[in-house]
Amino acid sequence: MPKKAREGNDTYGLVAYLYGPGNRDEHVDAHMVAAWDPYIDDPARSPDMTIADLALLLDAPVHALMGRVPDRHVYHVAVRNAPEDPVLSDEQWARVAREMMHAAGIAKHDDDQGCRWVAVRHADDHIHIVATKARQDGRQPNLRRDIVKMHQAARGFEVEFGLRQLAHGDKTASRWRQAGEAEKAERRGLAEAPRVTLQRAVREAAAAAASDADFFARIGAAGLRVQQRIAPDGNVTGYSVALPGDRNGAQQPVWFSGSKLAPDLSLPRVRDRWQQAPGTAAASAMAWRVAEEKVRAAAEQLGAGGLQQGAGDVAALGDLIVVAAVMSPRLVRDQMRRAATEYERAGRAPAARDLEGRARELYRESTQALSRAAASAGRSDTTAALGFLLALVTAVEASRRWHEAQDHRVQERAAGRAGRLLREAVEVTAGAAAARDYKPTRRRTAARAADGQRTAAGVGDRPMAGVVQRAIPEDATAILADAAWPALRTRLRDIKQAGEDPTDVLATVAARRELTSADSIAEVLSWRLDGWRRQRSTIAAAAGTSSSPATTGGTGRPGPARKTAAPAAKRRPPGDEQSRGPKRTR
Repeated sequence: MPKKAREGNDTYGLVAYLYGPGNRDEHVDAHMVAAWDPYIDDPARSPDMTIADLALLLDAPVHALMGRVPDRHVYHVAVRNAPEDPVLSDEQWARVAREMMHAAGIAKHDDDQGCRWVAVRHADDHIHIVATKARQDGRQPNLRRDIVKMHQAARGFEVEFGLRQLAHGDKTASRWRQAGEAEKAERRGLAEAPRVTLQRAVREAAAAAASDADFFARIGAAGLRVQQRIAPDGNVTGYSVALPGDRNGAQQPVWFSGSKLAPDLSLPRVRDRWQQAPGTAAASAMAWRVAEEKVRAAAEQLGAGGLQQGAGDVAALGDLIVVAAVMSPRLVRDQMRRAATEYERAGRAPAARDLEGRARELYRESTQALSRAAASAGRSDTTAALGFLLALVTAVEASRRWHEAQDHRVQERAAGRAGRLLREAVEVTAGAAAARDYKPTRRRTAARAADGQRTAAGVGDRPMAGVVQRAIPEDATAILADAAWPALRTRLRDIKQAGEDPTDVLATVAARRELTSADSIAEVLSWRLDGWRRQRSTIAAAAGTSSSPATTGGTGRPGPARKTAAPAAKRRPPGDEQSRGPKRTR
């Protein structure tokens, strides 16, 4: 992903920074991977070249210009890969740099009079390209649509190098954070930039609100500052929000309008959400079941009305996930919030929205059912929530297929990432439900402890492999060959160290839900064991005792407290001695 930085006029300062340690010591092994001349020495590798010398060489055509030198002649582009992409070699990055300079018009492949440039690498995942905007024949370069052309070149490298494939801009992305926002947040000790916090809070308010007044009240209740833009006729036409304490250099609040947070958070787009009439409140468990039924029905109809109705359907599904994240059981709330964040882009299809679709109506009814039960948030019925989460996975998969059919690649991948997080939430919830209902079979546990040395052929002295083969023999071969097996093995060891029988626990969580549809059985079981352990910790904390073998009989379940001493003798009131019998003699 190429990103063009602000142009400047200090070539030496920029090159020195790129070769230096960075502001926070993040630059490692800074070196040159390519340049306009293949025979230019690298200041990091050659004693014959200094950073000052390299800057003078880059600036030479600028100083030789006949006429007015441009005020900002330094051209700077950073090209970065996604975190999950493979690490490219210096030779691959050199190809990328040359192609970017060709596409931008800085230095065409067959033009030996192009601008001078260098590409510096100081991290695995990106390079910086510095050029000076003066051709060596004294003319100015043609940089028209440079960033668009560089993005087109990047699409080819994504396929060739097996990188994450992005799509051309469709005007559905959220605004990028400004360069100083993350640094400012770090100085203030904030976990994230204010823009990110504001976007999440406003999205939650918009998804759950039913009117303008409700929307602005929810923003205020979230602790944000809000300003309404009022037209001369008294109608509210827009709004801005600010995070308390977030001020600029003039000590004024930093305001963000809704449209600057995300395209679908402008007031007109927010108002689209509450066209449905409000329903009646429902108890928390009932709300989950009502929402589950509606979501399953909506998943079958998503996009059936055409492109514009489909765009409205996926937008309403995004709101539903946001509200569900707020109300979800505490054990999976983090996964749900991340799923809502990932699905955000999938909810913004690059098409006009038709707000009359049946699927959208069902999603909005589900959202209202959950939001009206918000008073019960944090006390949600795990079993009821599990059915809803399963329905939500089906709905997100339906939206992913719809985006795929429309060739919305960015939205398709966003829905896929959200679906994976939702599947994790489902399995964690299933594991927690299994732990809550767990009743250990002591006879079976003792029998397994007796033959604990017996393992299937081929596993040698690996006790956790033996656990898998005893608990779920039909899937043992696939699990032991799975890339996620080491993670599952670690969780089984933790279960054993907690004083529970890992064979019994694994068999219990495996039987909780089917495993045949899992892409990775070991990963699914790892998620379920995460839920198991979280639920067991909650039970132990609620009981005021730890799940140790001494108090649980080796099963990890709280047992009756043992008497450690005889009760103290009761003191009798004065004069009560006569009611006591004669003293016993030996």
